[in-house]
Amino acid sequence: MSSQRVKFYQTGTFTVGNRLLNESDRTVQARMDRTNSLNSGHRACQGCGEALGARYALDAVMRATRRQMVAVNATGCLEVFSSPYPESAWEIPWLHSLFGNAPAVASGVAAAYPESAWEIPWLHSLFGNAPAVASGVAAALRAKGKTDIRVIAQGGDGATVDIGFGCLSGMFERNDDVLYVCYDNEAYMNTGVQRSGSTPPRAWTNTTQAVGTEPGNPMGVGKNLPRIAMAHGIPYVATASVADLHDLEAKVTKAMNMRGARYIHIHVPCPLGWKSDPALTIKVARMAVESGLFPLFEAEGGEVTDRTPIRKQVPVERYLELQGRFNHLFHPRDESALGAIQAMADTNIHVYHLLPSEV
Repeated sequence: MSSQRVKFYQTGTFTVGNRLLNESDRTVQARMDRTNSLNSGHRACQGCGEALGARYALDAVMRATRRQMVAVNATGCLEVFSSPYPESAWEIPWLHSLFGNAPAVASGVAAAYPESAWEIPWLHSLFGNAPAVASGVAAALRAKGKTDIRVIAQGGDGATVDIGFGCLSGMFERNDDVLYVCYDNEAYMNTGVQRSGSTPPRAWTNTTQAVGTEPGNPMGVGKNLPRIAMAHGIPYVATASVADLHDLEAKVTKAMNMRGARYIHIHVPCPLGWKSDPALTIKVARMAVESGLFPLFEAEGGEVTDRTPIRKQVPVERYLELQGRFNHLFHPRDESALGAIQAMADTNIHVYHLLPSEV
């Protein structure tokens, strides 16, 4: 992004003391007028990266749209911990994709959407069609002439990379005016930590056990959704991390100032499924970025337009050793697997020009 990164030389980190910044340079989370879109009272695990990512993203959307927005949510951790019946932690117009179908949802919104953006009916659709539901909501609002109300869809990697992949591709192909946000915690965490198409190689899950001659998730499987989104040639694709709040908010704001299909893929560590210390969620996320395993970049029309350089490259081991799901790579030490994962990070660094000398 073109925004200036803030550095405190006292500590040598990018820790942001917002009180020392001009108000216009502060994060949305540091402002008194933030909306608290995902409010207190939800039931996420300690250190949940997805809860952080959703609050950061949606508060930024609310600010960018002047609170004129509707969120469509796929089934998954985010939906389950935020809306245990009959309670809800959402302070925004929010639709959960669960039962029914997209045309019915679109018709319901067109018929029932009130003048106030704060009182939307809670409607339902299928698990995997949150993108289609969001497209229907956008079409219904457009039919009613409510072009100022923006629509976002959100889901985890299971609902995005696997179950909802066809609907998401359709949304991209039609260039529907929806921002889709994927909170990627790299497995089906809500149902017991099963492998998804986003699970990294050699990671333990309950369906890729750390047994056999090549324990964990096999090498060479899975999908790179940001690259697939880029292949559709949609207006905007970006990756973001909860470890870089300024970057995440800037990308969400930029996306909401555009029209058409947009996609943001946010990396959100899961202490439960990753077997990591809940207190180290931000550190784990930062190590993913600094190692090169999760590159931060932007693309428009299918071409990379910007990237966030790695401040100080760290070996992938620094990232992997923080997570119990990779313990089998260190006890005993698996040089072959560690070398292969390091090669993946090195490739990302080269392809996206992540080192300052390559920018």
